[in-house]
Amino acid sequence: MTRAGQRTAQEKGHRHGERPEAPEPLPHPVVDNHCHLDIKANDGPGEPVPVADALARAAAVGVPRIVQIGCDLPGARWAVEVAAEHPQVVAGVALHPNDAARLDATGDLDEALAEIADLATHEQVRAVGETGLDFFRTGAEGYDAQVRSFRRHIELAHELDRTLVIHDRDAHADVVRVLDEVGAPPRWVMHCFSGDAAFAEECVGRGAYLSFAGTVTFKNAEPLRAALRVTPRDRILVETDAPFLTPAPHRGRPNASYLVPLTVRAMAETLGTDLAGLCRDLEANTDRAFGGGWPSTG
Repeated sequence: MTRAGQRTAQEKGHRHGERPEAPEPLPHPVVDNHCHLDIKANDGPGEPVPVADALARAAAVGVPRIVQIGCDLPGARWAVEVAAEHPQVVAGVALHPNDAARLDATGDLDEALAEIADLATHEQVRAVGETGLDFFRTGAEGYDAQVRSFRRHIELAHELDRTLVIHDRDAHADVVRVLDEVGAPPRWVMHCFSGDAAFAEECVGRGAYLSFAGTVTFKNAEPLRAALRVTPRDRILVETDAPFLTPAPHRGRPNASYLVPLTVRAMAETLGTDLAGLCRDLEANTDRAFGGGWPSTG
């Protein structure tokens, strides 16, 4: 998600109102591997929840670490700054595919990619992403720019030994094709995985980690739950994509990292597995995917 031209509250199903109450804490800590602390939860007045407050709320329910994703230039700069200030945060930086198309239309894409390359060298940055392809919001006129941007981000992940985080909306086949052409880096994540079981197996076969968001709790998401069931336990991650994609029963209200337990419990139920064991696996998987060693508190 980007702040410039980001999806509106109406498009994402948000409504005004207080944030949901905190769920029961998890029995073992997990990591929210994809969050947008810089984006406010609705289109009304005000600013995002202060970072320290958001981190404290999350830690109180067993989510002591997050990956802050910046996917336009202001957001990427901000992600690096916040990760430098808060040891429990690491950053991902990129140009969202929809931003790539807009920047190309104004002749600014190459300059923006150069700045992302510079930001990605910072020690607080663990990931290049979210990058990828989005054929839902950008039409055929933006296809070439999205592909060019995606290819450059894949190259950066290789060059800088960063984890690649992929945004894939209505573009499964093309995402895989570009990855195969450039070569997937050693660590890559399908952010907010949206495919079915067959596509899950296709991605895992290429070395992907699959990150599941609140969408896995939705009533109409049985194909996504089927994908979760076929994903090896050592390749499963969890995320919020906050402030978007709030899990049931709070769908339509603002999302935040402190709501991760709702998604994890739904995942454990889908898998028919022990909650604490799944939490341990999610934590270990995230450390392998993004590199461990960042502390849970400041």
